[in-house]
Amino acid sequence: MERLDGYHGIWFTLGQFAPTGDEKSPHGDKYSGGLGTYTAKHCPLAIYDDVVEKTFFVYGGARDHRRHLLAMIGAYDHGSQRLCRPLVVHDKQTVDDPHDNPSIALDENGFLWVFVSGRGQWRPGFIYRSCSPHSIEDGFELVLDGELTYPQPWWIAGEGFLHLFTKYTGVRELYWSRSQDGVTWSDDQKLAGMEGHYQVSRRLPEGGVSGLAGVSGGSAQQKVITAFNRHPEGHPDNRTDLFYLETDDLGDSWRTAAGHDLKGDLPLTEPDTPARVYDFASEDRRVYMKDISVDADGNPVILVVTSADHRPGPLGHPRTWTLARWQPEGWQLTPVTDTTHNYDMGSLYITDQDWRIVAPTEPGPQHWGTGGEMAMWISEDDGWSWRLADQLTSGSTNNHAYARRPVNAHEGFYGFWADGNPDQFSASYLYFCNREGKVWRMPTAMTADEVEPESVG
Repeated sequence: MERLDGYHGIWFTLGQFAPTGDEKSPHGDKYSGGLGTYTAKHCPLAIYDDVVEKTFFVYGGARDHRRHLLAMIGAYDHGSQRLCRPLVVHDKQTVDDPHDNPSIALDENGFLWVFVSGRGQWRPGFIYRSCSPHSIEDGFELVLDGELTYPQPWWIAGEGFLHLFTKYTGVRELYWSRSQDGVTWSDDQKLAGMEGHYQVSRRLPEGGVSGLAGVSGGSAQQKVITAFNRHPEGHPDNRTDLFYLETDDLGDSWRTAAGHDLKGDLPLTEPDTPARVYDFASEDRRVYMKDISVDADGNPVILVVTSADHRPGPLGHPRTWTLARWQPEGWQLTPVTDTTHNYDMGSLYITDQDWRIVAPTEPGPQHWGTGGEMAMWISEDDGWSWRLADQLTSGSTNNHAYARRPVNAHEGFYGFWADGNPDQFSASYLYFCNREGKVWRMPTAMTADEVEPESVG
C-alpha cells in the first residue's frame, strides 16, 4: 500500500453557489470546503490505542490537494509526539465525494479495521483489516465489499462487531448487522424507516484495547447508543425530530432511555413512538446530528444543531447548538450557543472534570460557509450552562470544519478537523488539538517517516 509524504484533505462542493434560484443559494452550498473529516454520520474517525500509546485516525485525503478521494489512515505517537506518513487504505478512483470517507474500529486483539463508505447501491463500500495488531506499518487486507453507507462499526468485547449503517432504498433507512470476525456477517436488520434518517452512535464504555480485553461477560457490560432524526417526504432537507435507542445485546433488543423495550415495534415506521426525544416538526425546526455521549449517571446526552431553514445564510437563523439530555423527569433541551451554518460540526466530551464541546461555533472568513473558527466551550455544571473557554483558531484564511472526537480520547490528541474555502477550490489542511486547546497542523511535506506537527498560534 502507498504511503504519502504528507496530510492533504479532500475538498468538495455540491456546486450550488449561485446568485439566484430556488435550489442555488447566494450564500453558498449546503456543505462544501475542506471535508476530510466529513460526515457526522461516519463514526468513529479516530481511536486512541492505549497499548502502543498512539491515536490512529482516518480521513478523506487527496494527493497534493487534488479532487481525487483517498481513504487514508494516519497515526500520532504520543511518546515521540510525531505523526507517521499516512497510508492509502483505498483509492476511490473516479470519486471525489467525501460521502465515501472511511470510519475506523479497533478490536480487542489490537487489529485496526477501516470501513470505507460507499454511496447507496451504485458505489460499493469496503472493509479492511490491518495485517498486524496495533500497527499500520504492514498495511491492510481487503475483507469484504458490498452495500455500505455511513459506516458506524462498534467492536463489542468477546462478541465482535455491531455495525450501524444506512441503506438507500429510495430513501435513507437505518440498518444494523453483526459479525464475530468481521468476515461473515448476519443478515441486515432494519432499525428505522420513517421516510429517511441520519444517525450518530457510540459504544459504551469507550475504554482502550486493554480495557476491552479485560471486560468480563462480553456484551453484557457494553452497549451501543444511537440518536437519529427523520426526513419527511424522504427528503434530507426536511430533516426534523429527534429519536434515541440503545442496545446491550448486539441488537437483539432495543430500548428507549426510559427502558421501554421496542423490540416488537421495530423497524420504527411512525414518528409517534416512545423513542422520540422531541417533536421538532411541530416547531418547523430542522435537526442536524452532531454527537452523542452519556453523563456521569449513564444517561444519554445528544448534541444537535437546530435551524429554521435548510439553506445557508440568514434564512436559517437562529441556528442553535442544543443538548438533548435524559433526566428522571424526561428529556430536557439545553441551548449552548448559536452558529452560522447547519453543517457546522463539533464533538461533545463528558468527563468527571467537566463537559466540553469542540466546534466551529465562531464566524470564519467565509461567514456563511460550512465551518468557521474552531472554539472550545466548557460547562462546569454538567451541561446546564456554558462559556466560551478558548477560541482555538483565529485570523484564518479558510474555514475550519468537522471537529471529531476520538474513541478513548487522549488529552494530547483530543480532536481533529480540516480546513478549506467553502466558496472556491482550495488546499485543505488537517489539524488536531490537545485538551488544553493548543492546536497543531499536520505536515503536508514530510522528509522522514515520522515528523513533528507544526504548532499553530
